[in-house]
This record gives sequence, C-alpha cells and structure tokens, in this order.
Amino acid sequence: MLVTEVFNHSEVTERISPVPGTSDYLSQSLKGICFSIIIFAALFGNALVFIAVQRFERLRRVKTNIFLVSLAMADFLVALVVMPFSACMSLMHGRWIFGAWFCDVFNANDVLFSTASILHLCCISMERYIAVNNPLSYERKMTTSKVTLMLTITWILSILISYLPIMSGIYTTSEYLIQKETQPEVCEFVVNPIYAVISSSTSFTVPSILMVAVYVRIYLEARRQERKIHRLKLSKKAKTSTDATSCNTDPPQISTEKPTKSPEKLTHLLINVPEPTQGLVTQSTSPTDIPNQSLESKEHSKIHRENKAAKTLGIIMGAFILCWCPFFFWYISTNVCRAFAECPYPPILGEVLFWIGYFNSTLNPIIYAFYNRSFRRSFKQILQCHMTTKHARHAIDRTLSPSLRRSALACHVANPQAANRSESTE
Repeated sequence: MLVTEVFNHSEVTERISPVPGTSDYLSQSLKGICFSIIIFAALFGNALVFIAVQRFERLRRVKTNIFLVSLAMADFLVALVVMPFSACMSLMHGRWIFGAWFCDVFNANDVLFSTASILHLCCISMERYIAVNNPLSYERKMTTSKVTLMLTITWILSILISYLPIMSGIYTTSEYLIQKETQPEVCEFVVNPIYAVISSSTSFTVPSILMVAVYVRIYLEARRQERKIHRLKLSKKAKTSTDATSCNTDPPQISTEKPTKSPEKLTHLLINVPEPTQGLVTQSTSPTDIPNQSLESKEHSKIHRENKAAKTLGIIMGAFILCWCPFFFWYISTNVCRAFAECPYPPILGEVLFWIGYFNSTLNPIIYAFYNRSFRRSFKQILQCHMTTKHARHAIDRTLSPSLRRSALACHVANPQAANRSESTE
C-alpha cells in the first residue's frame, strides 16, 4: 500500500519511452489482467465484509469485527483510489498523466492506508490479548467507546504520518521538488533519509515488532488455558468414574415406612440415608452443582472461541508481514544507500514488491472466509441471495431446504434480525 518508486533520470527516461514490440504488448496485457484481478478481488471481498457485518447481528455483536470493518475500509480504499492509478502508471511505462499535485495526493493515500492497516492490526492484537488473557472481564474493559477511541487515534496518526509531511514537502529532497516542476509526467516518491527511517519505523517496523511480541504472549496464554481446561476435563472424568464405582458397591436401602406428614420423620429419613446413596443424592440434587457446571462450560466455551479467533487474527497478521516485509526492506536499504552513493536496481523490482504488498488487501477477506465460520456463513448467505430471489415469496415454505430457507430469509425479510433468529432455531 506504500508506493515508493525511486529512479534516477536515465531509469525514468527508459521507462517512459519504451520501444514497442510484440513481447511488450503481451507482457503489458498480462500485467493488465493481473492488476484487474487483484483490484476487483479486493473491492469485492472487502465489500462483502461491510455487507456481512451490517446485515448480520451475530457479527455486529463481536467487537473485534469493528476493527475488521475499519481495516476492510482501508483495504477497500487502497483498491479504489491507489491501485488503479498505480496500475495505469505501470501500463503506461511510468508515465504519469494526472499532474504533480495529484501525484502527492496519490502518494499520501498510499502511505495513509498502509500505516492505517498496520496500526489496525496492532489494535486488534491488543484487543485479542485482553480477550484471551481475561475473557470474563473483557466486556468491562473493552467497551464500545474505547474501541471508537482506538480507531480514531489510528486514523489520526495515519493522516499525520502521510498527508502532513507529503503535502508540505518536508518528506523529500530539494532536488526532487525542482524535478516535480520540470517533469510533471513523472510521479515518484523520493524521500530523504530522515523521513525514510521515520515513516518505515512508524508504518511497519515498530508496529510489527509490537504486534509479534503481543501475539507471542497471546499464544502462550492460549496454550496455558487449553492445558488447564484439558486437566479439568480429565479430573472431572476421573471423579465421575470414582463416584459411579462408589455408588454401585453398596445399593441404597429402601425404607418400608409408610408416608407421613410429620416433618420430623421426613427429616429423619433424609438424614439417615446410607452413605453411598447420600453421595449420589447430594450430587444429583444440590442446587449449586448444575449452575456451577453450566458456568464452567460457558467459560470454557468462551475461552475456546477467543483462542480460535486469536489464531485467525494471527494468520492475518502473518500475511501482512509476509506481504510487506520484502518491500520495506527494499525501501529502507535503497533510500539509505542513495544518501551516500548511486544504488542501481532493476525498475521491475520495486513494482513487483509493492504489488505483492497490494495483494494483502485482497487476502484478508479470503482469510476470513477460510478461518472464521461466522464470516464464511455470512458470505455464503449473501452470495446466495441472487440464487434465491425467485423463492422470495416462498421463503417460509417448509418444503424448502433449511439452507435455502435461511438464505431467502436473510435476503428478503425486512428485519435482518429475523434471519438471525431463524438461523439460530434450526
């Protein structure tokens, strides 16, 4: 998402004035197809995330999904206002036809959304740490107002690191400012060493280190909780087996006394039940055992869900780092090297590296679909809407299959909550 193309004058001239030929047209056509697929997939996938969270209450209830919607917005805007211009410049062999001022806007948007993405992932990692470390107090600590504050700070910091230095011109060198006036058909992102270090540290290096450190803590805590739950289950099974054996060794004595209304005699009967039977009765009728078991089961289920969500988000973070790490390594090394000497490199290298980074905007919805059952189910229902249109009038017809009826309800009922209730009852 961060476009950084640093070329010397000869490289720029070579890119802008290619010698046309059959191989060139073929390569440009293949590039255009690849760019179109990436852009369309990013727009379509991230739009699905918006629609799914807006339509289904089960997704709106999860606070993590608020971060995911904001992250999807950043990815969607990358595909809408950054990728097309980058693809256009690549297909025109580096020629920029939109003017010097819009070149700055284009570069600022690129830095803005890349920074926003990594800061969103940092927020998600901290939110997941709270959820996994102490799931029972999560709702009290992670309120909607706190989530809103975190997102607001994320976007403000992203704007400060992108638009403020780029539009003011303090990000680059005096030589490039002169070149912008004399060569408006060239759109580069030439930065000075100070901004290169600050922007890369803020947009990638420091957040990535923080994110990985927090996620390691999440992973260790999740493993500890899973081992604890496993030990509790084994202990409960052993206790159940022991109680069953104890109960079967001494059958209960049945009283032959006739029923009586006397409270004293009734109390005598309950107190003087033989010992093995007393253990069985206490276990079966205690008013606190069933609620305690229910609470334990509820807590274990919540911990399992939080750990599973943490694993999914770990995959998202790993995908982001893998996609952007090569680019930022190239970005830092190239700019630092150019401060002391000429550092020639193949122009295609930078283009390939930042399109690998762009591809991350397409990956996130795919990861949700594969690793998050709620998102996968919601995506499926949304995509089935077109196929179930002709069944809208018969959405509640019991002859329809349950999956078709759920899809029809989700698509056609006026209140989306009704679709959620219908799904939960089947």
